[in-house]
Amino acid sequence: MELRHLRYALAVAEDLHFTRAAQRLGIAQPPLSQQIKALESELGTQLFHRLTRGVELTEAGRAFMPYAQAALAAADQAIHAARRAARGEIGGLSIGFTSSASFNPMVPRIIGRLRERHPDLAITLVEQTTVRLLEALEDGSLDVAFLRPTLGETDGLVTRRLPDEALWVAMPARHRLAGRAEVDLVDLAGDPFILYPRSNGRLLYDSIIAACRNAGFSPRIAQEAPQMASTVNLVAAGVGVALVPESMCQLHTQGVTYARIAGDGPRAQMVVAHRRVGALSPAVRNFIACVTAEG
Repeated sequence: MELRHLRYALAVAEDLHFTRAAQRLGIAQPPLSQQIKALESELGTQLFHRLTRGVELTEAGRAFMPYAQAALAAADQAIHAARRAARGEIGGLSIGFTSSASFNPMVPRIIGRLRERHPDLAITLVEQTTVRLLEALEDGSLDVAFLRPTLGETDGLVTRRLPDEALWVAMPARHRLAGRAEVDLVDLAGDPFILYPRSNGRLLYDSIIAACRNAGFSPRIAQEAPQMASTVNLVAAGVGVALVPESMCQLHTQGVTYARIAGDGPRAQMVVAHRRVGALSPAVRNFIACVTAEG
């Protein structure tokens, strides 16, 4: 049984006449009659009573037609769904990001653009450390991710570098340098530092340590915070100072003030990454198009 058999049967059932149904289908009447007979033979029962003028449905025919109509509708829906999935308009896409990346305005813009262009695409957002995001990309449990990897951590992945962000100083509101728009990093040499654990992501940690050493001191690490956002809360509590990506300055936490670092200060890198293995899914291609639209 083929879909055309169902279409032929439905056409005859609607017109109750082989000749008129054949004309509407754009085929000759004898081949239509032969196809209906072949269908009835496969079913083992007649669908139509042949009359002098036209036909009428048998009991079997009346029972058969609603299911034939539903089958054709389901087939059309299946074709439509397959074509939409091939264009990346439906299906699923899992997007990972680090806690600090979520504050970068590019990230919500890209995700928002993807939702706007493909509203029926099921998007799953996953916040994790850079280390965990890399693992998820490698094992295929994530499709794409915004992260901050060091050189060599993305071997086997395809990456697109996004604009760097300057690191700013987050300090308690009562800090001696609070209120300044810009501070020299060396002026923080005696302050306790709050850092993001290196085990969660090496790039920011190493960048901060290197910047302090270039300024002539090794930072005294008072506390490690499990999430970048947590560092700001610890600053508010007076635990120490922290260097955070500029986009995190939008966290207007009571008791915290921010300042630029004078001179050629450290910067935070971020990339979008996806697996290199195999062909890109249509949804990933659409995501990359949204990233490219950022310029």
